Amino acid sequence: MLHIDRLQDLAESYGTLQRGKGMVTGVIALSLGILCFLGVLAFHFPQYLTTPELRKSYNVDAIRYVMLAAMVIAGGLALVNILFNRTRWLSSFAFLLVVLSAVLGGHKVPVHPDFPSGTPYIGLDWFILDLLGSALLFIFIEKLFAHRKDQPVFRAEWQTDLHHFIVNHMIVGFVLLATNLLVHRFFGWAANDGLRGWVQGLPFWAGLLLIVLVADLVQYWTHRAYHEVPLLWRLHAVHHSVKSMDWLAGSRQHILELLITRTLVLAPIYVLGFSKEVIDAYIVIVGFQAVFNHCNVSVRLGPLRYLVVTPNFHHWHHSQDEEALDKNYAAHYAFLDHLFGTAVKSSRMWPERYGVLGDYVPNGFLRQLKFPFVWKG
Repeated sequence: MLHIDRLQDLAESYGTLQRGKGMVTGVIALSLGILCFLGVLAFHFPQYLTTPELRKSYNVDAIRYVMLAAMVIAGGLALVNILFNRTRWLSSFAFLLVVLSAVLGGHKVPVHPDFPSGTPYIGLDWFILDLLGSALLFIFIEKLFAHRKDQPVFRAEWQTDLHHFIVNHMIVGFVLLATNLLVHRFFGWAANDGLRGWVQGLPFWAGLLLIVLVADLVQYWTHRAYHEVPLLWRLHAVHHSVKSMDWLAGSRQHILELLITRTLVLAPIYVLGFSKEVIDAYIVIVGFQAVFNHCNVSVRLGPLRYLVVTPNFHHWHHSQDEEALDKNYAAHYAFLDHLFGTAVKSSRMWPERYGVLGDYVPNGFLRQLKFPFVWKG
């Protein structure tokens, strides 16, 4: 019971982890242990816990090797800490999860693909892959090119953003289904075979530049509406309430905003009929930029910053500083803000403070979920 209390205290805390006492390796082991256990569950119940779009492209053997490596690393780190009496309470939980994952079959769980299509599901596999990949890549980048060098990985309010990350990824199936239905219901009439044929006939590079431009034009005006229409700002204020910028900050987004924005951005992509290869490449770009532009990294790209959105550009959008309010709306092409007169003009290279001016959005996932409906501002 005491160990559970200590684990709960750790989950509720923030700040730099103590080095040399097994805290860093213990947290790594526990995180990998949790992901391994969830991965085993996804292997056992793929019809309910995996995303249909991802199932088609999986290399199951490669995933098994990744899971085996994660179990070995997590178990090894935990065992070393236990043997050397370093954070035994933390490492014991990690080792227990690895053992439980192994007892349940580990990386050898047989996967039976013969289940009915259309089964309701939650995207546990997408959550695992995205969290593992994003954490490994972007934390590494943040350590190499940190803007605020004293900001720890577990900064204040990281728990809230992780909860947003989990929920928004777990219900990816619902979001995709709802978005698809809304796009076809309200925008299907606009599809034109001639226009679609022209778009699909474009070279790959031209189609990719065009799809990013089309998506960003829609995103720009949608984003601007979130700031200028009070009813929409109630939703968007949740995203702006983050006070520390890093790879996890972009996950703080109200589910209704996520649904509205994805529907509006995907509508012209559907209407114009871009090829699957172009859409897949766009998904990679938007996925990378959505995380990277919130990262705690000092990247400006010289003159290219007037063309492409960088972390520096987007950090200004999240600032409370007077010259940054309601500016820098673009997600991909920075020149759109310069074109429409909404680019930040400042003599300073970086903003000072992040968050909503007045700091009236509460912390905590559930409080933020209901905030748009209870705020009396």
